[in-house]
Amino acid sequence: MTTTNSPTAATGTAQPTIAELLRDSGPRPDRPSSMSAALSFGWRALLKIKHVPEQLFDVTMFPVMFTLMFTFLFGGALAGSTSAYIQFLLPGILVQTVVMITMYTGLTSNKDIEKGVFDRFRSLPIWRPAPLVGALLGDVVRYTLASTIVLVLGLALGFRPAGGVLGVLASVALLLAFSFCVSWVWTMFALMLRSETAVMSVSMLVLFPLTFASNIFVDPTTMPGWLQAFVSVNPVSHLVTTLRGFADGVLETDALMWTGIWSVGLLAVFGPITMRLYNAK
Repeated sequence: MTTTNSPTAATGTAQPTIAELLRDSGPRPDRPSSMSAALSFGWRALLKIKHVPEQLFDVTMFPVMFTLMFTFLFGGALAGSTSAYIQFLLPGILVQTVVMITMYTGLTSNKDIEKGVFDRFRSLPIWRPAPLVGALLGDVVRYTLASTIVLVLGLALGFRPAGGVLGVLASVALLLAFSFCVSWVWTMFALMLRSETAVMSVSMLVLFPLTFASNIFVDPTTMPGWLQAFVSVNPVSHLVTTLRGFADGVLETDALMWTGIWSVGLLAVFGPITMRLYNAK
């Protein structure tokens, strides 16, 4: 006679099947909502910063460097003093700082794609755009931090907005909304291009003309006619004009309207293109 050490044989009970185990484990949890999934990926983006704090270099050191450098380089020559120039410069340097760091959305997304992380995300039973939207929401926190640093430094240098706290808050809110829409452009490039270096090169090729050929540093009326024509239709110029109006307690209706049109247009065009590329990747 043969014997066995199997617990099932010793007790005389049958081993439960997989179906029975699943039934006994209770009902399957509900599928997460679109907002819940997006916020979870946004939290993932913030956790990446926690584990690699060097990622905050661009939103801490760059704002300080840009603000100090341009204020003291151009302040005396253009406005007679740094305290006078900072009133004109700060809304513009705020826009330049945040818009420039939007390209890092594309860089981090491209890195996740290269590592195969997005392949895993697409296999999950979640809202398909959640990884992309979550990454963009996480970057909004970075934009907020950069904006805060620029504003605090500007106040220390003598910036005094006539629009008060409400004007400052409206400026930051509009800037964050515009930057969120711009980030979809770099996310599209992250899905199209093969390397992180390529994404950075294309982003800088687009961002440098938009930020430097604008009204951030000087009054466009001092520029040649052909350059004024470009500056007048530049979305960055419209955004800067709107923020300067908020800082002065004035509503620049035309500039605000064009900023809204550009924001909605960027999101409406590049959002669907990005999702099509993401689904076909």
